[in-house]
Amino acid sequence: MAKIIALANQKGGVGKTTTAINLAASLAVLEYKVLIVDADPQANATSGLGFDLREVENSIYECIVDGTSAKEATLQTEIEHLHVLPSHIDLVGAEIEMLNLPDREKVLSKVLEQVRDQYDFILIDCSPSLGLITVNALTAADSVIIPVQCEYFALEGLGKLLNTIKIIQSRLNPELEIEGFLLTMYDSRLNLSNQVVEEVQRHFQDMVFKTLVSRNIKLSEAPSYGKAVVMYDATSKGAINYLNLARELLKKNNLAEKK
Repeated sequence: MAKIIALANQKGGVGKTTTAINLAASLAVLEYKVLIVDADPQANATSGLGFDLREVENSIYECIVDGTSAKEATLQTEIEHLHVLPSHIDLVGAEIEMLNLPDREKVLSKVLEQVRDQYDFILIDCSPSLGLITVNALTAADSVIIPVQCEYFALEGLGKLLNTIKIIQSRLNPELEIEGFLLTMYDSRLNLSNQVVEEVQRHFQDMVFKTLVSRNIKLSEAPSYGKAVVMYDATSKGAINYLNLARELLKKNNLAEKK
């Protein structure tokens, strides 16, 4: 049964989608079967893996609203063990359409149960909000990775996210754990970056991943080619960072490296 991990932070631009794509690709390169669930109406994880959004027939929207099976909507990426459940701009309206559904916070959970036994990991790329779709993602997940950018307002809004996680733990998903805080956009030359790292480590201690994701031009370029960075430039700093993160995640979950 797959471990389901949500990537959440209501702040935009912290590296959620970059992490979803590249952590998933790194785990797949290490021969784990991975599904990315693109739960963001911007659909950047879908396009960042090389899919033309105009040609996506079934997406997570159809799964949530029309009852289309997850298997029917899932697409194979260029990486052998990596699939994606794509998103669509229609997902913006899904929250309103879900309001009258029974157990509306558990719709995504039911969608993923259909395919959970086919993967080792399912990563959910959440939108930068704490709306109903993100609540669905956190209710479906076993754990959550919280990307935090090494910039001035890094800790701003984290309290709100942690409060949302607490509410979900108490009312909807008592099993939900924080997998870890991931520091992104790190630049060792900047005092500010180093200060943020120290502050986050002081606040959250062992819950912070040891891997730091550095600012990296290849990491920024890869999505415009529809590729994960490990396929775009496997020797780049970004690719090495995410492979290290994948290995750290495996170790944390007592899983052996297959490759």
